[in-house]
Amino acid sequence: MKTISSKILAFATEHSLFSPGDTVVVAVSGGPDSVALLDILASLSSLELQLVVAHVNHCLRGAESDEDERFVASLAASYGLPFHGETVDVRDFSRRECLSLEDAGRRCRYAFFDRLAGRCGASSVVLAHHADDQAETLLLRLLRGAGTTGLSAMAPRTAGRYVRPLLALTRHEIERYLRERHLSFRVDSSNADIAFLRNRLRHELLPALAGYNPEISRRLAVTAELLAADEEVLERAVASAFERICHGRGDAGVELDVAALLREPRGIRYRLYRRCVELVKGDLARLAFSHVRQIDDLVRSPRPNLSCTLPEGVNVTRAYGTLVVGPAAVKEEFEGELFVDGPGTFPLPGGGELVVEVGGPPEGVDLPPHAGCFDLARTPFPWLVRGGQPGDRIRPLGMGGSRKVKDIFIDEKVPRELRRNIPLVFSGGELIWVCGYRVAEGGRVTADTVLVARAEVRYRPLK
Repeated sequence: MKTISSKILAFATEHSLFSPGDTVVVAVSGGPDSVALLDILASLSSLELQLVVAHVNHCLRGAESDEDERFVASLAASYGLPFHGETVDVRDFSRRECLSLEDAGRRCRYAFFDRLAGRCGASSVVLAHHADDQAETLLLRLLRGAGTTGLSAMAPRTAGRYVRPLLALTRHEIERYLRERHLSFRVDSSNADIAFLRNRLRHELLPALAGYNPEISRRLAVTAELLAADEEVLERAVASAFERICHGRGDAGVELDVAALLREPRGIRYRLYRRCVELVKGDLARLAFSHVRQIDDLVRSPRPNLSCTLPEGVNVTRAYGTLVVGPAAVKEEFEGELFVDGPGTFPLPGGGELVVEVGGPPEGVDLPPHAGCFDLARTPFPWLVRGGQPGDRIRPLGMGGSRKVKDIFIDEKVPRELRRNIPLVFSGGELIWVCGYRVAEGGRVTADTVLVARAEVRYRPLK
């Protein structure tokens, strides 16, 4: 079938799917599509591909699944190719992980293919998805609700190593190829079960749409390809915007500048939110458009302090000019009281620590932002350390009057949810230090100071 082989070779060349001499893992289920795929790849002699046949027995159809495995092993042997199979109880895995059978099967297959590709040094894993599969995927995502990212469906190459050269062919072309090459294959009886939405699309919706346009599958595949091309452009724009707007990334999450976000078009903002969520949790599972809108409402709100929780443990916080998308942490407020009776290191909630040292007056030493110096004669031990309470006041260094701690936090734009975790240090009932923000006039170090207590709060910073 020179025409089909030439078509696949041209498609593979256009999308840079293979290089001559590549070792590639070929996913073969035993069905018509994967059987045709293996035969076509074996015919591309100019590429000199080193083919490795891979098969997963899902244990879903009993003896029928076992027969599929034996068939694929025999098929690989007929081409003189190495065969690697894996047996997985997909039904049990789906129950344990609370996944649909389809999703559980896909995860098991891809995990096996990844491991096998690593062992074989394969540059790619070849899948047998074709143009009709592409059309079904586009319709499936359209029915479930998707943007251009989802509607671009399956790309010729995804996740670096997964390639789909048969996207250039329709199911009809594959069936004709199988007949003319006299190739036998296995038929999966579950493909006829219309309890699965994809099967209903294949057997009911697409034939109905073909009554309006006989080329509907190819047209939908072309639409997906055009959307995929647009997706490449948009993703480059988003990557550029992310570099401009991201101010920090670490264990606490991803920090974005709110003012810079608001200068971006809505479509770029939406994609930036999705990118942040994916960086935090590794995927976009269960992230709906309503969640993206929720984040955008938070960004555009005139209120400076807001937060929302997304599915699967993602928290989004707006604190004045900064948006943080990060893992939802267990809120650990500063509860109880801590007594400091002298120098030492004292644990604080959230993994921080208070370090207190005693010595002579410092000489021109610059203090880090979370440190303070106190005249011990005026602020003697024991100190009491606790979280903030309504009505707390301090007389800041250099000021004649007192101020509410709450007002200091507002001036410093401290997020509301963090204020209860900021330690307050008292000596003799007087607030002498709002850690990291204000030292009291009562602790001032003067020329007459003999002993100084140097205190520092140490945190794990956002990388």
